[in-house]
Amino acid sequence: MLWSLLKVILFVVIVAALAYGAEVLMDTGGGLLLAVGNWEFTLGPLQAVIVAVLLLAVLWLVLRVIGLVVAILRFLNGDETAVSRYFDRNRERKGYQALSDGMMALASGEPRLALSRAQKAEKYLAKPELTTLLVAQAAEAVGDTKRAGDAYKALLGDDRTRFVGIRGLLKQKLVEGDTETALKLAEKAFAMKPRHAETQDTLLKLQAEHADWKGARATLGAKLKAGELPRDVYRRRDAVLALQEARGVLDDSASIEAREAAIEANRLSPDLIPAAAMAARSLVAKSNKREATRVLVKAWRMQPHPDLAAAFAEIEPEETPTQRLKRFKVLTSVKPEDEQTRLLLAELLLSAEDFPAARRALGDLAERHPTQRSLAIMAAIERGEGADDAVVRGWMARAMTAPRGPQWCCDKCHAIHGQWAPICDNCGGFDTLSWREATETTGPSPTGTELMPLIVGQSPAPPSEAADEEAEIIDADPAGTDAETAPKRSH
Repeated sequence: MLWSLLKVILFVVIVAALAYGAEVLMDTGGGLLLAVGNWEFTLGPLQAVIVAVLLLAVLWLVLRVIGLVVAILRFLNGDETAVSRYFDRNRERKGYQALSDGMMALASGEPRLALSRAQKAEKYLAKPELTTLLVAQAAEAVGDTKRAGDAYKALLGDDRTRFVGIRGLLKQKLVEGDTETALKLAEKAFAMKPRHAETQDTLLKLQAEHADWKGARATLGAKLKAGELPRDVYRRRDAVLALQEARGVLDDSASIEAREAAIEANRLSPDLIPAAAMAARSLVAKSNKREATRVLVKAWRMQPHPDLAAAFAEIEPEETPTQRLKRFKVLTSVKPEDEQTRLLLAELLLSAEDFPAARRALGDLAERHPTQRSLAIMAAIERGEGADDAVVRGWMARAMTAPRGPQWCCDKCHAIHGQWAPICDNCGGFDTLSWREATETTGPSPTGTELMPLIVGQSPAPPSEAADEEAEIIDADPAGTDAETAPKRSH
């Protein structure tokens, strides 16, 4: 409101000043005499001022007309003028409108419309960094891979769009299954933008697929520097890659570096079971059995696993079952209540032909958590203690349809693997295998194996209900065990 008042006051002051100036000019004596040929004009002071203003206006108008004529002549000569700029702005406006429509059509799931709008924008605009990219994306959505590939290749010629072009070609090669070319493109993209998260992941996956473990470790280090990985995750995955570098540790041609790589992998991640087993074998090859024992005991404390027990057995491969049972106490005493420890101890006792102790070590696992392994051990115990063949066959029949227990399962796609691997064969996930029980569905067996106990014999009742019967069997024939038929597991 104050500004409005100031404008009104200013307007009044200007009008008053003009009126005062006009009055002063009218009161001034004299005038202006103009002689043009035989004509004379006498003008008063006010009239002279008005004429001067009119002459200035005419002069300005003449200059503008002259400028217009010059602009027309330059336009006809091909030079840029206001007229040409007008047409250029009109083309630019149409081009950007077509570009906007194409982007909206692509986002709306109308790839053919997006492609036509992109071609129209390409016609009006001289900006390939915008239109060519839209053409490539629209062509990909339509399924025209050739046009999309040509568009991405066109982007390689400009430094501003080279990375986008390489990334587009990389995705095409991945879809086509050409991993060799995809790896080279991923390396170029990584060299241009080493902190680009998607490029890092793609390159790491391709390097792992091509067993380029050294390059994969370098890429993993770049992810750590870029802040894309927590340090504990980095150490775990670096250990996985170091483990793969040392896969040939037990070969006769294995180098000292390979053996050291296995030990380094275990140092980086002591809970990585394959790394602990391989490091122990490497230390045994170096005649360092004490350190191999320490590595395996430490890993067993984190997670008991049959592979660790197998590596522990290889430390003294020529020992007797009794000697092995005694030496394994350093391992079985770490987690005595763990299921894997109880199964291992039961198998060791079976090898030593101490069947009652094997039954006590196994406890109620065969009933509380029946698996193929626990049921097979129970069948071996029954056979060793001289039970009827029907009882033994009953346990084995149950083992045929029982779950397998913990296995290497992918946390991403839940695929089951017989051996640990850094990459899931099913989904391609990196470091996604964990030792756990697979998710299993229940239902009738297509082979009718659930009827096997009825055919070959029933397994005995739970221990609480059949303790007296078992005691009678043992007392009736304490020496009737068949040592040769008792299974012996080598760990």
